[in-house]
Amino acid sequence: MHAIHPMNRRPRWPTAMVALGLACAGPMTAVAADVPPAHQLSFSASASLEVTRDVLTVSLQAVRDGTDAAVVQSALKQVLDTALNEARKAAEPGALAVRTEGFNLALRYGREGKPSGWTGTAGLVLEGRDIARVAATAGKLTGLTIVGAGYSLSRELRERHEAELTAQAIQKFRSRADEMARQFGYSGYQLREVNVQASDADGGGRPPLVMMRASAAQADAAPMPTEAGKGLLSATVQGTVTLTR
Repeated sequence: MHAIHPMNRRPRWPTAMVALGLACAGPMTAVAADVPPAHQLSFSASASLEVTRDVLTVSLQAVRDGTDAAVVQSALKQVLDTALNEARKAAEPGALAVRTEGFNLALRYGREGKPSGWTGTAGLVLEGRDIARVAATAGKLTGLTIVGAGYSLSRELRERHEAELTAQAIQKFRSRADEMARQFGYSGYQLREVNVQASDADGGGRPPLVMMRASAAQADAAPMPTEAGKGLLSATVQGTVTLTR
């Protein structure tokens, strides 16, 4: 009888352990094979509305030149104080706001590049939703030149239509999801992610200046002629859905 050296003996795994391993492997493979691939669609839907711009902004500027900086500054202050006092008489919250802008004093140079005096500028801005009041006030301010004018959409107007446009965009998104699911042979869909955004395509832009007053000598009390034009508000829904059987 020959003895078997311990190093030559092959280990034997218990039969129960091997069977258990095989039993676990089968069901795990089957479960992975039963998971269907996800069918997803990403798209967007929008709703928009044209509205009349309701805020008029008029920018006016005074320019004074001279050889003495103090004299130029004093002249600017005087014309600006006079214009401010006149504009404040018509100011009213929401209807007309008045603010100063860009008081500046700089050296003026001649042809030979040498200082020849001083140039000063001072700005005044009128802005509000009472279009008639803003235009009439701009026409009364003497000593200043209109350098810019235009319309924009107020925050109140945007907020007033935002909820309605958002609801329309959501409904369009849902209707489109239903239709695409049906066309692809599915019974419905589930939302995976969605983003809702309202925007002002008008961007608060300024249309070309309607009327320019060339100099203070031409100033009169006539209202500035204006035309508001249209701005575009919109809401967009972007999202991803999973089609379901």
